[in-house]
Amino acid sequence: MALYLKQLPLGPMQNFVYLVGDTNTRRAVAVDPAWDIDAVLNQLAADDMTLEGALITHFHPDHLGGHFSGMQIQGATDLLARGEKIKVFVHKAEADYVPRVCGLSRSDLTLCEGGDELVLGEQRIRFMHTPGHTPGSQCFLVGDHLVSGDTLFIGGCGRIDLPGSDPAAMYDSLVNKLKALPDHTVLHPGHDYADRPTSTIGDEKRRNLYMRLDTLEEFLGMMGY
Repeated sequence: MALYLKQLPLGPMQNFVYLVGDTNTRRAVAVDPAWDIDAVLNQLAADDMTLEGALITHFHPDHLGGHFSGMQIQGATDLLARGEKIKVFVHKAEADYVPRVCGLSRSDLTLCEGGDELVLGEQRIRFMHTPGHTPGSQCFLVGDHLVSGDTLFIGGCGRIDLPGSDPAAMYDSLVNKLKALPDHTVLHPGHDYADRPTSTIGDEKRRNLYMRLDTLEEFLGMMGY
């Protein structure tokens, strides 16, 4: 398998941007391209990869770009403004949120849902709908690698006290969807919040308290509900 996978730590909020593609066809996508578009494009150019799309895990500006706390964060809008001929993949449940936080309109978006796949050469990227942090939060599974956005962190999970968050949906996403993946699946989180940049689903099942709670009631209690 000719998997291309790069993890780029970018921005003051400890975000990870990911480049995923196929080294045979030189085709790639960027997951949550934000903060420093030059760094993203320069890395692709250095690796001789052609950008074909932006995969957005959720609509928050630190992953998508847009206005946040007095800052204007670079993101997918800037890729389009620079003439990149790409599709911007957003879960359909996020379609109304995206134009509120950045310069993208609904016509700029390619709406997707859980179970969809994107094929890049030999690589098949499967879209997993994992709501909880936001209504349309999604993870991307390519082979034995999971890019999890703000759904699952190393030793933690995304916040569920923000507009659009749903604690019960987060529990379902963690326990009934991500926990069902093979133990050897490599976890690539959306933020650098741990003492290491990656983990595995098996390690998180053993060590991450939020994946070890047996009932929704226990999860809600842990989260203060």
